[in-house]
Amino acid sequence: MKTIDWNQAPSPSYVVDERLLKRNLEILKSVQDRTGCDILLALKGFSMFSTFPMVRQYLKGITSSSLFEARLGYEEFGKEVHAYAPAYAEHEIDEYLKYVDHIVFNSFDQLNKYKEKVQSLDKHVSIGLRVNPGYSEVETELYDPCALNSRLGIPFESFRPDELDGVEGIHFHAMCEQNSDVLERIIPHFEEKYGPYLHQMKWVNFGGGHHITRPDYDVDKLVNIINYIKEKYDVHVILEPGEAIALNTGYLVTTVLDVVKNGMEIAILDTSATCHMPDVLEMPYRPQIIGASTPNDKSYTYRLGGMTCLAGDVIGDYSFDQPLKAGDKVVFTDMAHYTMVKNHMFNGVNLPSICLFNEEEGVKVVRQFGYEDYRNRLS
Repeated sequence: MKTIDWNQAPSPSYVVDERLLKRNLEILKSVQDRTGCDILLALKGFSMFSTFPMVRQYLKGITSSSLFEARLGYEEFGKEVHAYAPAYAEHEIDEYLKYVDHIVFNSFDQLNKYKEKVQSLDKHVSIGLRVNPGYSEVETELYDPCALNSRLGIPFESFRPDELDGVEGIHFHAMCEQNSDVLERIIPHFEEKYGPYLHQMKWVNFGGGHHITRPDYDVDKLVNIINYIKEKYDVHVILEPGEAIALNTGYLVTTVLDVVKNGMEIAILDTSATCHMPDVLEMPYRPQIIGASTPNDKSYTYRLGGMTCLAGDVIGDYSFDQPLKAGDKVVFTDMAHYTMVKNHMFNGVNLPSICLFNEEEGVKVVRQFGYEDYRNRLS
């Protein structure tokens, strides 16, 4: 496999390797082929629409969590558009319904508010309800859809079976970056509460958080779970991962601007944790760097910091074989998902360029940003 010449990429820039993206899509398609399920791209995790011509060859459609995501999926992906939101605003619902094929409501009040409007459309839009199975194994509460007092999904004590008329599907989401053994433990909790109502449904959506393309993921177990639910309840099964599509497919190419010392060596990069990889601070997690290791494992240890004035704009401590100096490239891995979709221009720091790589064309710049992008967000 041809290696990427990082000097071809602007700095900073996200670079998505089309070869790795295709590998993930082939794994996801194999699950579809073995089960008959539909796997959707969740745009909240990965919305790089220049990759959609490839992605649409493998997946059934997209799922959205906002009006703009629904429109992007409709206009750029061109296949099924599914929607879920904690609540839909009245001034947006008519435009939403132009784009979607499935719409999932978060409460019976929202269902009853908009059901007649959905059913009066010239096209069929399948209606679903998101429920909360009341069980999850997500360790970080910020990302736990089933945490105590969660606003996401109808808890069983608020479920109204006598108001299911017109509802064709049940949706639940209880995972985050997890393997299929976690899903296996969630399913009994879901079935105990909502299984009796699946018999009157056309579909069930297992939500996202399935790390299907991770090397240690147990795909066979997932296939068995899908087929079990499909056969027991005679329902169509849908999954909507965002991360699994782009997992381990992208990089963030950065450059050292300066090295300063305050108790330890600190390298300042032309990127930012808070602006360009916010999950580093929110999750938090430690991204990997090509050629780097944990502190003191290699000869030279540095704290890597961003270029904003936020004191906590720190990526982490890493060690390198050679000393870092201004102009050196530092390349972060697994930077395709939850980066471009979450980045921002705090401090007026420019956004990284967006690039694709394939062996025929090398690094191809898809999008670059500038002052107008910053100015036009303000007033």
